[in-house]
Amino acid sequence: MPRRSAWPPSSSSRAAAEPCGRSLRPTVVQVSPPLGAARARPDQGLVVRAQGGPLQRVVAHSGGVPVRGDLDAAGTTWRSRWTLKPGAEYAVTVTAAGRTVAAGRFRTRPAGRALKLTATAPLPGETVGVGMPVILDFGSPVRDKAAVERALEVTAGRPVEGAWRWIGDTRAVYRTRRFWPPGQLVTVTAHLAGVRAAPGLHGTADRTFAFTVGRHQATEIDARTHRMVVRRDGRAVRHMAISAGMATTREYTTTSGVHLTMDKGHPVRMISPGRDEGDPGYYDVMIDHAVRISDSGEYVHAKDNVWAQGRRNVSHGCVNARPDQAAWFYAHSLRGDPVVITGTDRELEWDNGWGFWQLSWEKWRAGSALLAPGPLP
Repeated sequence: MPRRSAWPPSSSSRAAAEPCGRSLRPTVVQVSPPLGAARARPDQGLVVRAQGGPLQRVVAHSGGVPVRGDLDAAGTTWRSRWTLKPGAEYAVTVTAAGRTVAAGRFRTRPAGRALKLTATAPLPGETVGVGMPVILDFGSPVRDKAAVERALEVTAGRPVEGAWRWIGDTRAVYRTRRFWPPGQLVTVTAHLAGVRAAPGLHGTADRTFAFTVGRHQATEIDARTHRMVVRRDGRAVRHMAISAGMATTREYTTTSGVHLTMDKGHPVRMISPGRDEGDPGYYDVMIDHAVRISDSGEYVHAKDNVWAQGRRNVSHGCVNARPDQAAWFYAHSLRGDPVVITGTDRELEWDNGWGFWQLSWEKWRAGSALLAPGPLP
């Protein structure tokens, strides 16, 4: 334990160092929040500044948990990397000129309302496809999106370029510029403790989870040739004859674009949209080995209309495959696997399910609260 200073609690202290009998200019240290403060703002973090000499070391902790921080290039300013936990006591010891020049404690004010993460994707420990986004859902509307986004950290075994985009006031989505390199661990940390998301709304705890990027599997579907090819690590591992949407209406037209597999079920109940029982075209059926690829009702699933597969598009918008081949695709799909569909006149909307890859990188970045938008194509 560092020896507590005999000085009264203060935001600044002086120490005169006289190595080899020479008198040096005193080092003046300013700590913010001030030592001794009882209701410090947690969203301002911890900052230590020195005048008259460089800082040598800043040690701060709360409840035994150290506060991570960094010195600037001049060595005169130390800043905590993240905000501080509300309603917590912090101990600080500052060393400069070979001795302790400031030591004391302060307490942060408690949070009014707590900002919480209500859901995340991927799930902790999940293995996902190379197109997988990171999705964070908050329990309250976020007004200061920049403050929250600044607290979100994504680290990967192989560094990638990525950016967050806000979808409404309660969802932040992280997408990489290019697909994840396969076979690596990714860790997501939301350093929310102390972040002021809105007046009276603060994060009260950090949240960390990790997931693994699996093999590189991508599927190509051509609605004109009625063919589907699954490639794994660049090698074709499955060829399938399929039947896509009949395209008699917009809802019965399969969307073209870069889809991601979102979830799957065996079986899945499918009901005709906008139709009541007894109406023409009404259906209510249970479908086997269904892999969802959008929010508008599109799946790759099993269907016994083998007579149409490879020849005609007769579905209500889904991609039908032979039951045994659909079962294979179901068993070998991970969430976040890309499924690229071509050959229809209905384009997948970027916000239809996980259609995020429909946006160019520049347009994706434009949805960040921190990144200045670049020129749009």
